[in-house]
Amino acid sequence: MVVVTPVVFRPRRIRWVAGIAAVAVVVLFTVLSFGLHGGTGDGIGQFRRGDQAAMIGLGVLIALGVLAFLRPRVSADADRVRVRNVVGGYDLPWDVVRAVRFDRSSPWATLELADDETVSVHALQAADKGYAVDGVRALRALHAAAARG
Repeated sequence: MVVVTPVVFRPRRIRWVAGIAAVAVVVLFTVLSFGLHGGTGDGIGQFRRGDQAAMIGLGVLIALGVLAFLRPRVSADADRVRVRNVVGGYDLPWDVVRAVRFDRSSPWATLELADDETVSVHALQAADKGYAVDGVRALRALHAAAARG
């Protein structure tokens, strides 16, 4: 009997990019909010503190949207693979997975399912190079162990 260790992978590079981008968006919108003062230019309205607060709030909301790119994760054990992408997720038993693929031109790994559909695995991205390859190898090993029974 082969002992199979569960694995969990998250993208690495996009985590840095998303974190820095989120901070930059909040800072940018905060700086822009301080530029909102005086008249609107058409003589009809005035910018007030509430407008500044709304601009900062908008920056925070956009930053939260950017932070959604921190969500991807893939975890697998001897029985199943769980994929969580930026939007949506899958919980699949290994018997419905035909292959774990990572084509050269693909931005991320995919799971090829028995019904000829594919599931993107955003947690294993080509930008992460060796880390992503190690993740695909680990998933393939778990898939092969599940196929052996």
